[in-house]
Amino acid sequence: MSEITITPFKKQYESEVVDLIISIQNDFGVDVTLEDQPDLLQIEEEYIHTGGNFWVALSENHVVGTIALVKLENGNGAIKKMFAAPAFRGEKQLGKKLLDTLISYCKDQGYKELYLGTVNVLIAAQKFYKKNGFVECSKADMPKDYHIMDVDNVFFKKTI
Repeated sequence: MSEITITPFKKQYESEVVDLIISIQNDFGVDVTLEDQPDLLQIEEEYIHTGGNFWVALSENHVVGTIALVKLENGNGAIKKMFAAPAFRGEKQLGKKLLDTLISYCKDQGYKELYLGTVNVLIAAQKFYKKNGFVECSKADMPKDYHIMDVDNVFFKKTI
């Protein structure tokens, strides 16, 4: 398996990003379609041009992971679209590399808190976030400008 590189999103990666995210959501039985996620076809407009960012993990020039940052008010950020292809989970540390990239960027940009929502069936993801310093919080604790997806039912925050 070749080396993994994390790089900012470019339009050329769009179809692979969509395919990866939708296939992983389907694998976990999360009932979300592309129509439910129009941001996937407008990554530059929705994430990058609004002050956040979006990264892809590449292996042999193919997208094997994603992570996005949404800039919120008051020094807050939201982690969105964190996905790793099955072959790159666990010992490959792809999730940690993606998260470290986002956190490093947030520190450089002066962010204070990070928030995220996930789904209760994604137990491994919840363990991953806790292992990386996130603490579970209630839906009511989420910032008012955080966009909660209908399927989200577990929430986390981290001070950076």
